[in-house]
Amino acid sequence: MTSHTTEVDLEDLLRQALHAMGTDARWTVEADETWCRVAPVAGTRRTQGWKLHVSATSASAPAVLTRALRVLLREQSGFKFARSLEQVGALNSRATPRGSSGKFITVYPRSDAEAAGLAQELHAATAGLAGPRILSDQPYAVRSLVHYRYGAFVGRRRLSKDGLLVWFIEDPDGNPVEDKRTGQYSPPSWAVCPFPATVPAVPRGGEATSRPVVLGGRFAVREAIRQTNKGGVYRGSDARTGAGVVIKEARPHVEGDASGGDVRDWLRGEARTLERLKDTGLAPEALALFEHGGHLFLAQEEVPGVTLRTWVAEHFRDVGGEHYRADALAQVGRLVDLVAAAHARGLVLRDFTPANVMVRPDGELRLIDLELAVHEDEDALPSRVGTPGFSAPERLADAPVRPSADYYSLGATACFVLAGKVPNLLAEEPADTPTEQRLAAWLTACTRPLRLPDGVVDMILGLMRDDPAERWDPHRAREALRRADRASRPRSAAEPSVRPGSSTGAAVDDVVAGLVDHLVESMTPGDDRLWPVSTQAGESDPCTVQQGAAGVLAVMTRYFEVTGDPRLPGLLSTAGHWIADRTDVRSPRPGLHFGGLGTAWALYDAGRVVDDRRLVDHAVELALAPPLVTPHHDITHGTAGSGLAALHLWQRTGDTRFADLVVDAADRLTAAVRREPSGVGWAVPAEADSPEGGKRYLGFAHGTSGIGCFLLAAADLSKRPEHRELALEVGEFLVADAVRTGEAAQWPAQSGDVPTAAYWCHGAAGIGTFLVRLWQATGDDRFGDPARRGAHAVMERASRSALTQCHGLAGNGDFLLDLAEATGDPVHRDMAEELARLLLAERAHRRGHVVFPNEYGDVSTSWSDGSAGILAFLLRLRHAGPRHWMVARQG
Repeated sequence: MTSHTTEVDLEDLLRQALHAMGTDARWTVEADETWCRVAPVAGTRRTQGWKLHVSATSASAPAVLTRALRVLLREQSGFKFARSLEQVGALNSRATPRGSSGKFITVYPRSDAEAAGLAQELHAATAGLAGPRILSDQPYAVRSLVHYRYGAFVGRRRLSKDGLLVWFIEDPDGNPVEDKRTGQYSPPSWAVCPFPATVPAVPRGGEATSRPVVLGGRFAVREAIRQTNKGGVYRGSDARTGAGVVIKEARPHVEGDASGGDVRDWLRGEARTLERLKDTGLAPEALALFEHGGHLFLAQEEVPGVTLRTWVAEHFRDVGGEHYRADALAQVGRLVDLVAAAHARGLVLRDFTPANVMVRPDGELRLIDLELAVHEDEDALPSRVGTPGFSAPERLADAPVRPSADYYSLGATACFVLAGKVPNLLAEEPADTPTEQRLAAWLTACTRPLRLPDGVVDMILGLMRDDPAERWDPHRAREALRRADRASRPRSAAEPSVRPGSSTGAAVDDVVAGLVDHLVESMTPGDDRLWPVSTQAGESDPCTVQQGAAGVLAVMTRYFEVTGDPRLPGLLSTAGHWIADRTDVRSPRPGLHFGGLGTAWALYDAGRVVDDRRLVDHAVELALAPPLVTPHHDITHGTAGSGLAALHLWQRTGDTRFADLVVDAADRLTAAVRREPSGVGWAVPAEADSPEGGKRYLGFAHGTSGIGCFLLAAADLSKRPEHRELALEVGEFLVADAVRTGEAAQWPAQSGDVPTAAYWCHGAAGIGTFLVRLWQATGDDRFGDPARRGAHAVMERASRSALTQCHGLAGNGDFLLDLAEATGDPVHRDMAEELARLLLAERAHRRGHVVFPNEYGDVSTSWSDGSAGILAFLLRLRHAGPRHWMVARQG
């Protein structure tokens, strides 16, 4: 975006319009970081109805707003607009969710009649100006900037049956209905549209016609590969030849700049690049560049195979770590040659990533998605767009185009192939440690588990130097690969190289202290959330274990128990009462991680530690309240989780009412079990109104291993043989479903699928958590052996893992500590130490605190995907003690 555009102040345009029209006294104006909200002083506002959206580009936004204000300020309907051109650009970026993109101005009409009138006036006022199509809405007319949809006017949210907060509207009978904000116009069936039908509506989901879509009169679309804000990518066939094709779409005005350029220019650039590479074997052949329905399309030959990103995941899964290592090194050599060949033809790739390389069935590599590539004698398009983690830092800061940026991307891609990921090194404050030094620390931690030959780490670090002038070129990288000592073989990845020493312990202690400092100072009792969390995967109740305050409270309670930190009694009391004041004891949600019973668990333990009777009493009242009826059976959302929490509270209190809840939960699970040829289990019911409906998971969070673990523990209390026998049956089913690759045992998410990652949620770490307890209870090594093999799966995938409890090293490390306690074999504790070293290598320091990235690159404090879950593992590693959200066996 150029400087003369950023000088325009959109709020100043509003002030000028209010003054010019003499309407200052009729309106109130409020602004936050994103929106400027304008509301009439008099009048009432509807909670839902037909609302209008007006789109604009960064270049057209001042004119669009100026013209729209002449209409809006004459009326009495409230509205809002993006308060800066930077925000307009963000709304129109390729990364913006399709359900949110393009909505520069939002209008909240007072009636349907006013909605229709305003739409007509705004359409006339903004005719001829530029703006993208708003995908969630219906255009008022062809090429109109004005769009409409039925939805909420005020922010009303409720918890879905999955435990996530969703926006809602009400049907005519007053029943809540989710206000889904997707990339498709889909009004509720009962909403009568007040607008003229000037543009044919796109068929709703499930109403697609049977006729094939033909683009450009030649290319028949078979399926969508992906849909993003910039447009879709489709797989189809060429009617002239019958050959397979890939068709890329570019929507007008997405990533628009001040000069009027947008993603259509990127697609034209890709067509030129493919033409330059014709007959080189480096990229697919371009077949046609054409417009259809106002959108630009590029058809190119289909490259058989899978993306390099997919190859890395699937090949590692299929052949195991030992065989994968040699294949990965050979693949890195091909990548070096691929970049060198592109540069030899004067091409700078600018977005070289594992997603933009195809691996053909014969092993050959092809470049795809070359929309940002430029020839050395071409004028470059704006270069801030890239792929974090793979794009060189200067690329994302609009530096001039240089081949050295591709060297960085080559190093990152080689790292991804060898290690399974590129570490997410969060920015530090202050930035005292160079990024390349932090990357070196992470690669050093990975070296022994990955069994990398000498020189390979130096090659990656050389390619990814912070200073572009110091980066290795492909020739030097190729020489390093040739010199690599392929004969050197470090010890097994599952066998620690050294026993843990004081230096590791001291590093863990420092990180624990930094994490606690962060949690102490980031607590905000005056906000809607007690601690900051990431909501990338959806937002849940702010009081629960999964993403809410209860998860943090539980870990801080444990920290106080082992350290006696004098800061914490007041913090625990404040946090506990914050949660208690916001939990409804009338009808709590079931489940441990998303439900009221997990919250009660955390409150009880905190109240007991700080001797706060009110917290203890509230926890008991919450835990004994009749829960909402649930179709879920699992730990996180359902009956097993509620039963596990009740069992913990029975162990704490001896209150027989909790014992009754435990037995009742076990009885209900026993009655609900289904036995099929594929095995024993509990499907997520269709009536759960969840995308998971009908699935029968094996893992701990949502499946049979978590349920089996509860039944095994409940049997100690109930003494009912049917509870124990069902737990044994579940264990035998899981043993039969294990997939062995070398020394490792893996499991699929559902019986019959391919194995999944080795995490607590769905994979070996969670299933092993149950099997090791079943082995302890029975002494039967049919259960102990696959649990120990699950540890090998965890270690093989250590460098590939995220850091957190649900899907990462913290949850995997807790499983290894379970094994260490059960077996008495120090090798499993040493494995946990190995995971801790990997985890610590991705820490970041911010103003004296320690933070870690979650799977989305955000900083979060939550149990499932944030620092609380990481802290829990590190505390247990240093101070022993029980595992969070598990119960000790009795008798």
